[in-house]
Amino acid sequence: MLIGRQKEIKILNTVLESNKGEMIAVIGRRRVGKTFLINNIYKDHIIFEQTGVRNAPEEKQIKSFVKKIEILAGKKMDDPEDWMDVFFMLRKALEKHVNKEKKVVLFFDELSWLASDGSSFLDYLGYFWNDWASRQNIVVVLCGSASSWIIQKVINDKGGLHNRVTKYIHLKPFTLAETEEYFQREKKAKFTRYQITQMYMAFGGIPLYLEAVERGKSAIQNINDICFSETGLLKNEFNRLYPALFEHADHHIAVIRALAKKHSGMNRTEIIKTAKVPNGSSTSRVLEELEQSDFIMAYHPFGKKKKDKIYRLTDEYSLFYLRFIEDTTYEGDGTFMQLSQLQEFKIWCGYAYENICMKHVPQIKKALGVSGVYTTTYSYYKKATADEKGLQIDMLLERADRVINLFEVKFYNTEFVFTKAYAAKVQERLHLFMRLSKTRNYTLMTMITTFGLKHNMHSLGLVDPVLVLDDLFTA
Repeated sequence: MLIGRQKEIKILNTVLESNKGEMIAVIGRRRVGKTFLINNIYKDHIIFEQTGVRNAPEEKQIKSFVKKIEILAGKKMDDPEDWMDVFFMLRKALEKHVNKEKKVVLFFDELSWLASDGSSFLDYLGYFWNDWASRQNIVVVLCGSASSWIIQKVINDKGGLHNRVTKYIHLKPFTLAETEEYFQREKKAKFTRYQITQMYMAFGGIPLYLEAVERGKSAIQNINDICFSETGLLKNEFNRLYPALFEHADHHIAVIRALAKKHSGMNRTEIIKTAKVPNGSSTSRVLEELEQSDFIMAYHPFGKKKKDKIYRLTDEYSLFYLRFIEDTTYEGDGTFMQLSQLQEFKIWCGYAYENICMKHVPQIKKALGVSGVYTTTYSYYKKATADEKGLQIDMLLERADRVINLFEVKFYNTEFVFTKAYAAKVQERLHLFMRLSKTRNYTLMTMITTFGLKHNMHSLGLVDPVLVLDDLFTA
């Protein structure tokens, strides 16, 4: 049963109702549920489905493809010489299935593996589409986890596939609300929202990872079993994840490891220095690929130019793996229970909660009552000088109604309480931002806590409003 994905489902159903041939590109990171979505919505329409084989040579890809055509045609085919012959075979086999009454779907999955280096697959796919399929009652779905590859080779193609994609879907991980719905409907489990958030910090909203969660176990127990036990699903997933997505993934992994060292993010120069990667177009491509695959987020510091953008690692599993799984020896069921009591873990939870907030800006806007207002999310950083203190604000929202929300994010297991010292610090940060940024916008200090704020004399009039974890769980 599908959870969420309402926008994507609407797009897919709209295509079935159109009166022309359609080509859809579906991208999204590995394990996010792309194939599951397509097979569920188009299960009564798919008449041909082919998945690329990783690292298989072209002749093996062709052989596998022809076997599927033989199933469709119901007869043995002659051996083809190349992809041109293959697509003519496919066209011939399809002719008796195509009619005006019902759309038929051709589903090409893991496209980057199917169209391996040096292959003419995409050239003849373009010819097949332009010469015949585009005028039939056909939907061609092109799907893959190598998001940047599909964007470059298909969506931005300058050859036969140029401007041929009629619909484009970028499938994202589940939100907190969708994760909660998944647990309730698929697992029949009613975890508290605090526990769901704990697991989200370790796994993110990746459906395949969430499948491993067991009802009847606490969040701590599930994280322990999935991430730390020798047979846990995510014990060594990091070592498989990036090589499965990217050719020559060493630089991608180096960038991920570099960004994991600084929770507030790095600019391009800092990444090159820390990751020890080349200062050239290859590194630009790596950053672009990681961003398009939803592992990192790029944003611009407030008041800075585009060239100064900051990259931040936002893939929850990668962050959790590099900080706690990689160098931890499994010592039984209590491994993560022991880790979770450490002060460094509690500090890390604050950073992880901040990342989650950055991914749930629509929910934050809804809680603020500004869903219909155009906003931009920024960070702010000003280096200290001999005359002035420095300032770092990891998340702020600039609104078109000339208001800025500066966010203080706190992950606690109880209500947060302002001390006199903390109140003075918040007050100073607010005034310092207004002075350093020279903004003329109305500026509010806004808190996002877990269970709210216990108001006292120190917090009075200082923060407005206060959002809680429940606000992040809205649809």
